[in-house]
Amino acid sequence: MRTIDIHAHISPQAFIEAMEAGEDWHGISAEAAPAHRHNPRTTWTPEERLADMDSLGVDVQVLSTNAVLYGYDKDPAATTRMARDCNDYVAQLATDRPDRFAGLATLPMQDVPAAIEELERGVSQLGLKGAMIGDHVNGRTFDEPEFMPFWKAAEQMGALILIHQGGPTVVSPRSARYHLPNTIGNLAERAVTFAAFVYGGVMDACPDLRICLSHGGGYTCFGIGRMDRGWQVRPEARVNISQPPSAYLNRFYYDTITHSESALRYIINCVGAERVVFGTDWPYDMCLDWPVSWILGMESLTQREKELILWKNLEGLLGI
Repeated sequence: MRTIDIHAHISPQAFIEAMEAGEDWHGISAEAAPAHRHNPRTTWTPEERLADMDSLGVDVQVLSTNAVLYGYDKDPAATTRMARDCNDYVAQLATDRPDRFAGLATLPMQDVPAAIEELERGVSQLGLKGAMIGDHVNGRTFDEPEFMPFWKAAEQMGALILIHQGGPTVVSPRSARYHLPNTIGNLAERAVTFAAFVYGGVMDACPDLRICLSHGGGYTCFGIGRMDRGWQVRPEARVNISQPPSAYLNRFYYDTITHSESALRYIINCVGAERVVFGTDWPYDMCLDWPVSWILGMESLTQREKELILWKNLEGLLGI
């Protein structure tokens, strides 16, 4: 059985060397990337990565560069240069080992025309499968009209867009304790992003847009009943959509990073196994320790569901 991981991060070698030397890389400082000081796997060579993939039973990683490299708050021209370097690095790895690696681009989302141009370059010239982007751009959610040209372009290209938080989350202003900005904040971010796409009419305007919500879509599936109730009783929730939010659940893809079999089973029950894809969050501390074994050992999943999740869905979606 094949396994394809949609949620695996990597850092360009030039970035690693700059961090180790205490130097900035395209305006990103060593202080801004603490994970690289505390997690040895973030600096592993491709050969070391492949050996670890073998030990985990992961055949293919769809690589996305570290979210600290989003750079949405920086000068657009500088972020565009950094994105090009990131994307060239990921594309080269996929070219060198197409049997083991594919790639997603990073984009200068604060400059929509530049983001479209770099996505086009990544998909058409570099062979990348889409892009990984944050939940918002400097506080602006993706239902803002300025982003519609990007969604139209991504839809036309057939690019997969993986949504993954970067930096502080909605929990951060209230508490930085107990790792809550990650363990709760990441999940809340994804629910807000789902709502922006749906209530904002993006999914109606772009019926073929392919969006994957990382970390199991966060609280999306678990909170959908309350979203539906809001749509039923509040006119402002029906401004852009004529169907309840639950009608859009199976328009998205969701990775398996739930850390809970019952939670994953619930998501599958909500959207169907055809919309769930394997992800690990490699190499960070919140990643699953033995992700393939975890899926294979689930008694609540059928063999067909395991095969769809571990490889068949992504094989068809990305042409891997």
